[in-house]
Amino acid sequence: MKVCVAGLWHLGSVTAACLADSGCDVTGLDEAGETVEALNRGQAPLYEPGLDELIRKGIEAGLLRFTTNAGEAVKSASVLWIAFDTPVSEDDRADVNHVVSRVEKLFPLLEPGTLVVVSSQLPVGSVAALERRCGRQDISFAALPENLRLGKAIEVFSKPDRVVAGVRGDSDRARIATLLAPLTDRIEWMSVESAEMTKHAINAFLATSVVFINEIATICEEVGADAKEVECGLKSESRIGPRAYLSPGAAFAGGTLARDIAFLGEVSKKAGRPSPLIASVKTSNDLHKGWTRHKLQTLLGDLRHRTVGVWGLTYKPGTDTLRRSGAVELCRWLHQQGARVVAHDPAVKALPQELQSIIELQGSPAAAASNVDALVVATEWPVYREVDLDIRGTLTVVDANRFLRDKFEGHAAVRYVTIGKGSA
Repeated sequence: MKVCVAGLWHLGSVTAACLADSGCDVTGLDEAGETVEALNRGQAPLYEPGLDELIRKGIEAGLLRFTTNAGEAVKSASVLWIAFDTPVSEDDRADVNHVVSRVEKLFPLLEPGTLVVVSSQLPVGSVAALERRCGRQDISFAALPENLRLGKAIEVFSKPDRVVAGVRGDSDRARIATLLAPLTDRIEWMSVESAEMTKHAINAFLATSVVFINEIATICEEVGADAKEVECGLKSESRIGPRAYLSPGAAFAGGTLARDIAFLGEVSKKAGRPSPLIASVKTSNDLHKGWTRHKLQTLLGDLRHRTVGVWGLTYKPGTDTLRRSGAVELCRWLHQQGARVVAHDPAVKALPQELQSIIELQGSPAAAASNVDALVVATEWPVYREVDLDIRGTLTVVDANRFLRDKFEGHAAVRYVTIGKGSA
């Protein structure tokens, strides 16, 4: 099957490479010439484990190519897969028009019978709006909400638990089933609007779970309970289960969960149907973002002339993405308080110019933990479990997610501070 994947940032480059690996004839389309040139050399626009290798494999097999020429990209394609990443502002508002305007430009170029599969992060109702804007009866639309997970994107796309697919009719269902057959036959079929809403509902449920356990954890700190023990009690409850998003730790970041909370808030507001639970999720999460800041101020007092080490800067392990990273936000705040910030991240070899005056990037974890007043474990890179520190005196370690619990908890020279448990 010939597929055009439109939009070649994280979502699109993963989609294109995985579809080619499954046997599809794939052309990736993007208006950014530099991105396309790099992809044709086998270099993804951002780090994702195994992605460069998978792109090169597809190119060498003759099943994958990239272009800025829209007419060339959609020619003879039976499926146009919309994979533009939707930009999210600092206040978690999605720039939906960034995607819609680019998709609209492709409509006149599509051949009759093309199926437009929308995976971009858009609010419910967007596919119907695109159908109206297209105005062509010989083009059909479907919704396959993205299930992108940084650091595990290839595995999740190629071996999904299941795929949520929203279609308008049996012919589109059959075409999507054929397209996905090399990957999975576990497809949850539903209407287009239900598929769009399912994506919002999943992220809203996960976000609600995160803020719920973090509120419980902060209460645990005050009453002598241990939130990790409470977590075990919750997850052993058969009505909840072991895979629930109920691990006390840092606030969620990155914009993904917050974006869908905002989408649902806008829909409910427009409909005049209040959703107080969903509206409170962002409020709670924003408050929880201050946990590490509060702890550092409590432990160190005035942060002026203090030195704080930070292990990890990326949004999450397995990626080199700094945008919307909670670690970077913390570093900015520390700098504003007058603290010196030294940091290490195995995926960051050089800092963007705007961060160079804020963060002193170190070449090793040990260097970022040397002669500091406190060490913050911000991103859970496995390499940090292997670091041997020469601790002189007492080292204060703030580890919200208890990632290095086995390494530091109970260490005679470490004051170990974590969410959901009172510190000594």
